[in-house]
Amino acid sequence: MSEAVKPKIGDYKRHLLVCTGPRCTANGESQALFDSLGAKLKAAGLDAGELRVKRSRVSCFAACKGGPVMCVQPDGTWYYNVTDTNMDRIVEDHLKNGEVVADLVFHQAAPAS
Repeated sequence: MSEAVKPKIGDYKRHLLVCTGPRCTANGESQALFDSLGAKLKAAGLDAGELRVKRSRVSCFAACKGGPVMCVQPDGTWYYNVTDTNMDRIVEDHLKNGEVVADLVFHQAAPAS
C-alpha cells in the first residue's frame, strides 16, 4: 500500500465557504455565485499575495433560508442574500478593506480570545 502524500495549500488571509446545496437556492444561484468568485477575486487582486482569499464549496450549512449563504473565515462572519451585487460589496468592503457589510450579516461569531 502506498503512503499518503502530505497536501500543500498556499498561504491565504481569508477563506470563503459558500453553501451550494439545493436547499439554499432552488435555481442554482449558489453554484453560480461560487463559479463567479474566481474572476471577482482576481479582479480585486485577492487571488494572490498578502490578502489572498481561498474559496470552497460546502454542501449544507443547515441555514436554509435567505440564500445564497456564505461564511468568511477566520472572521466568523455569516452572510445571506449573497447576490452578484452583494458579493461585489463584500469583496470590496470586507475582503479588501476589512469592513463587515453589516446589513447582509445574519450571524457573527464571537472574536477568538
